[in-house]
Amino acid sequence: MGPIDILTFLLIIFLVFLLMLGVGVFFLVKLGRKAALKGREAAVRLTTHVNAMGTGEAAEVERLRLELRREVGLTRQAVEEAQRRGWGLGELPHLLTELVRQADIHDAQLGMYAQQRRVSAFADHATLDRLREHQAKLTATCARIRADLLRAQVHHAGEGIEEIRSRADLEIEARHRAPDPLDEIDELYRRAMQERQDPPR
Repeated sequence: MGPIDILTFLLIIFLVFLLMLGVGVFFLVKLGRKAALKGREAAVRLTTHVNAMGTGEAAEVERLRLELRREVGLTRQAVEEAQRRGWGLGELPHLLTELVRQADIHDAQLGMYAQQRRVSAFADHATLDRLREHQAKLTATCARIRADLLRAQVHHAGEGIEEIRSRADLEIEARHRAPDPLDEIDELYRRAMQERQDPPR
């Protein structure tokens, strides 16, 4: 092996090492961005919880935000569970996507109102009333979707229970052997003979 071959081999190893280092740095940066985004979301949620513990309109609005997030989260779980079970949902998953988008917009509006209310004594009651109205419509929609999915779940469960009950009845009947006609004839003959031996007094 000549000096040129050794130099080429070392150069290839160095290039492979640089490539692996570049891939590692890429994934570290990607992971760092994802962690920063998750940390920011957690900080926003924690801030909302802390602000909701206070009094006044700003705290009330923060509680509205928490309520909306809970309602949307429960609705998303119900739709995903129905999808996993293979129920026919029609346009409901697309409707849920639109609902989540509108809820995010409403959440941002609630956040802006709460922030303005914390730094300013001026209260825009008309805007707050509109925000409450939108909140009521969104949460009512979430509740209606979940109620419909629960009805469907009870219906599917009822069908399964009825099928199991019918199969159990058939299995129980099959396990009991049918009476032998000859045994019944023997029993009737035995009774007749018994009655002849013991005539009624």
